[in-house]
Amino acid sequence: MMGTVLTVQNTSKKREITLADSIFAVDYREALVHQVVTAYQSGGRSGSKAQKNRSQVSGGGAKPWRQKGTGRARAGTSRSPIWRGGGRTFAATPRNFGQKINRKMYKTALKSMLSELLRQKRVSVIENLIFEAPRTKKAKELLIQLKVDSALFVTAEVEENSILSLRNIPSTDVIDVSELNPLSIIQYENLIFTCDAVKKIEDLLI
Repeated sequence: MMGTVLTVQNTSKKREITLADSIFAVDYREALVHQVVTAYQSGGRSGSKAQKNRSQVSGGGAKPWRQKGTGRARAGTSRSPIWRGGGRTFAATPRNFGQKINRKMYKTALKSMLSELLRQKRVSVIENLIFEAPRTKKAKELLIQLKVDSALFVTAEVEENSILSLRNIPSTDVIDVSELNPLSIIQYENLIFTCDAVKKIEDLLI
């Protein structure tokens, strides 16, 4: 199967890698991408607003006074909405903001986004992302070598030294390829895959 050929950067020997057209050469579907990104953002909302109705407020089990003969209005519980400390009449309940997105739509949107970034020359491939020790200086040197300021590094397996080396640099991050999502893609100017990550994402999306 033919595909786009990219030169692998950050390697001592010249090497090229072929990206599958089924992932990196599909049409850009703006409406679908918008729908999936919106659904992903909605799924992150807590929806935790809640109030208690009269059945959820503690206490109020005993009748405050007898039904007749007191001259007061009849009352069955002190947790009625018209009483202080009572439950709310129309209590707010936790809300689920999640939107239904099936797997095929999700994968298609990811492919569409990756393909568009590649067409805009915002996708790069490096040999690996390995730091012998946590060194922010080494991470900055890598960004200068790749000629990028904002980048999301996608690796097959995230190493702790990579996280520690990049975490103090604004507009950069590193994630496992299995955690790649529409929101993470649009937050950074460039996507930089390791060779192993390219193979893994093709297995996940094909």
